[in-house]
Amino acid sequence: MAIRTEPFILNMGPQHPSTHGVFRMKVTLDGEVVVDLEPVIGYLHRGIEKLGETRTYTQIIPLTDRLDYVASMTNNFAYVLAVEKLAGIKIPERAEYIRIIMAETMRISSHLMAVGFFLNDLGAMMTPVLYMWREREKLLDLYEMVCGQRLTYNYMRIGGVSHDLPEEFLPAMKKWVAEMPRFIDEYDQLLSQNEILLARTKGVCILPRDTAVSIAASGPVLRASGVKWDLRKADPYSIYDRFDFEVPVGTVGDNYDRYWVRMQEARQSVRILEQAIAQLPEGEVCAKVPKLLRPPVGEAYGHIEAPKGELGFYLVSDNSIAPYRFHIRPPTLINLTALKDMVIGWKVADLIITFGSIDVCLGEIDR
Repeated sequence: MAIRTEPFILNMGPQHPSTHGVFRMKVTLDGEVVVDLEPVIGYLHRGIEKLGETRTYTQIIPLTDRLDYVASMTNNFAYVLAVEKLAGIKIPERAEYIRIIMAETMRISSHLMAVGFFLNDLGAMMTPVLYMWREREKLLDLYEMVCGQRLTYNYMRIGGVSHDLPEEFLPAMKKWVAEMPRFIDEYDQLLSQNEILLARTKGVCILPRDTAVSIAASGPVLRASGVKWDLRKADPYSIYDRFDFEVPVGTVGDNYDRYWVRMQEARQSVRILEQAIAQLPEGEVCAKVPKLLRPPVGEAYGHIEAPKGELGFYLVSDNSIAPYRFHIRPPTLINLTALKDMVIGWKVADLIITFGSIDVCLGEIDR
């Protein structure tokens, strides 16, 4: 005999540790089944876009560090590309390669944390995430070597990077790149055919291809649904057109595909790093740019394939030392709009895993 129940509303969040940031889900449940979900953001709002309109173009760079704090240099990269497009600044060759090296290590670092915490949400308490933290910690040593920081890696500059790589950086980076495929194989052996992982993720909370396209999803969330769209290939920026790599795509768009795509992208990033290190030229690392840059009147949009999806910066110049308008297109805010459609009809435990599979960063969402 079926038990009659009444739907009730459960607030999940905004406590920080449970939700990958200060995020609240207003979930309507029938027993343990999700019948409705309302995302609530704004608890971390810092007004970065308005702050950016009161600072010089160079002073804005540290603000971008705080967006996706798991991949700070990636945010720097997208912003300086937009400024360089607006001001018509050409970048030295060596700086282009250094930027690619940093961006692809950031992608691996971000995906390691995304997968590690996704598995933690699934119930694999600490073991997988500590395995992945092991390799990320080595990357943090490299970032500290380059810019002196382990979290907000403020390194990229308008026209290039702040300074050249230290002498000890390349040998350490080559060693890390050589070891990384073996560690990814280790993760694969540990996880990809694990019975619990398969049971909890295969066919669970599917994001159909058409829905992913209609909400303008991007990054691994979009590619897991079978859409082969990666800005590094679709709209090449910097020098990505010089590298040979593949764009992994899923087939179903379930939680497993979102996990799988990130692991395969880490492998492809290693391929790019091998080529970038081998091709790295000598030369200057920053163009000569005025300390108080005054781009001509106009507008520009610079976007990149960040670890979480399309990260874009829209700038409007009135020929002053600060942007007249400054707006950010954060990938995780757009990807988060798919959460409700994915989880309705599934259980609370599936909701937690699915939220983890999107890989959000509230610093980027609330800006």
